[in-house]
Amino acid sequence: MKYLIAGLGNPGAEYELTRHNIGFLVLDHFADKHKVDFSVSRLANKAEVKFKGRHLHLIQPNTYMNLSGKAVAYWLQELKIPKENLLVVVDDLALPFGALRLRTKGSAAGHNGLKNIEATLNDLTYARLRLGIGSEFAKGQQVDYVLSNFDKPELEVMVPLLQKAGEIIESFCTVGAERTMSQFNK
Repeated sequence: MKYLIAGLGNPGAEYELTRHNIGFLVLDHFADKHKVDFSVSRLANKAEVKFKGRHLHLIQPNTYMNLSGKAVAYWLQELKIPKENLLVVVDDLALPFGALRLRTKGSAAGHNGLKNIEATLNDLTYARLRLGIGSEFAKGQQVDYVLSNFDKPELEVMVPLLQKAGEIIESFCTVGAERTMSQFNK
């Protein structure tokens, strides 16, 4: 079984530790755990993890957040992966920092990366793992907030958060979305 795990973010050192790049951070941590490296590939940095008989293709689109759908659609087609085996890892302003929610469908909720994926795939029914980044910003400051770096207290609890996200990815790929949601969405 093959899976496409797409961590959303923006390429470049200036975005590395920003809230909007938590999808990239999750996949970096996951790749480190499984001792694989990303390499530059078409439309994305890509790595492959073998886990319990499954092939997990990890991508970090290098198309920038707002065009993430281009890379996701390309790799789904290139690898012949069914949409039900797609998991998008993304930041979420509506969830408190550190909260994790797996969903099998839903709206983009204003997230430009998800909007582009939905428009490109012409579908809302794909799994997404939302990681809460909180909403500690003044009115009109949303862009500045998501593109700002995590603060020190957030960074201090980042490793357990990234580990938990990795457990959710592994569970999604082995026992499926429904059982994973019932176990982790508390």
